[in-house]
Amino acid sequence: MRIFNFFTILFLGLLLLSCGSNAKKKKSDFSILTNAEKGNMTLHETLDIELKNTKNHIIDSVIYQLDGKHIQEHTVLSEFKLGKHIIEATVYFNNEKQIATTPITILNDTPPKIYTYKIINAYPHDITSYTQGIEFFNGNLYESTGQYKESKLRKIDYKTGEVIKSIDLADDYFGEGLTILHNKIYQLTWREGTGFVYDVNTFDKLSSFKYGNSKEGWGLCNNDTTIYKSDGTEHIWLLDPDTLVEQSFIQVYTNKGKIVGINEMEWIHGKIYANRYQKDGVAIINPDNGAVIAVIDFSPLKQKVTQHQGLDVLNGIAYNPETNSIFVTGKRWDKLFEVEIVEQ
Repeated sequence: MRIFNFFTILFLGLLLLSCGSNAKKKKSDFSILTNAEKGNMTLHETLDIELKNTKNHIIDSVIYQLDGKHIQEHTVLSEFKLGKHIIEATVYFNNEKQIATTPITILNDTPPKIYTYKIINAYPHDITSYTQGIEFFNGNLYESTGQYKESKLRKIDYKTGEVIKSIDLADDYFGEGLTILHNKIYQLTWREGTGFVYDVNTFDKLSSFKYGNSKEGWGLCNNDTTIYKSDGTEHIWLLDPDTLVEQSFIQVYTNKGKIVGINEMEWIHGKIYANRYQKDGVAIINPDNGAVIAVIDFSPLKQKVTQHQGLDVLNGIAYNPETNSIFVTGKRWDKLFEVEIVEQ
């Protein structure tokens, strides 16, 4: 009796395992055809959709969606964000429902403009600072620096380079970008998946927060109502400033493709200005759809600072509302440059 029960249980277990392993999601009888060339469309183009019905089902209705938004068989893409998306067709027929999907990438319809700059002033900057992010608040410059066992949060008199206030991060945290909103400083760490919130006046740590779908912390900026976070990819995440939950994202694209390595960011006159890691320029990004509007070439600046063994890349951009000008620096640069942006 015990032997029978044992083999019965074993047989049933193997049967269930076999059924589970062979269970596959039923392939849709339908597929989606579009006019996207190699899967790419440009902003303001009209997307044309056709449903391929190889089994000639009698279709009752079809609902098309692009990232959850209802679209028609002919849809102008001007209202959509750039980047990779999924077109979904929900097909109703013979009291059944099936879903077909296809990917699409929306590119910008114009190339970025090329800007350069004029130097207005140059100020001293701590040559030991591995600058990750800078931002002005009430006339002072706030800086977050990186590297394990070196990461700091600082308040600086930008004209003299004097450090007014400074705290060290714990040795196992690699500091990244920062932004200031409602008298709070928000600071990221790199691969630790944790951000910190401080009182802007005392530097007392108020709380910490975890990342969501973004795996790393790179840069932060804000527009007074939303915090924008970069993670080193083409994604810029939109965070609720109260909960710090990632609510949505934009993807940074040109007319050619995605732009990765989005790092330190600054909100300036309704646009996001972003350093690209290991690049000598800054991208100006439309926050509504992720389009790169222009690129500022800062490549000559690195030659204007003291050349030394630890000298690293351009990184650090801040807008000073008191001077109505932009400031840039780099990792272990001994100068902070006040600049005017010039369109070529």
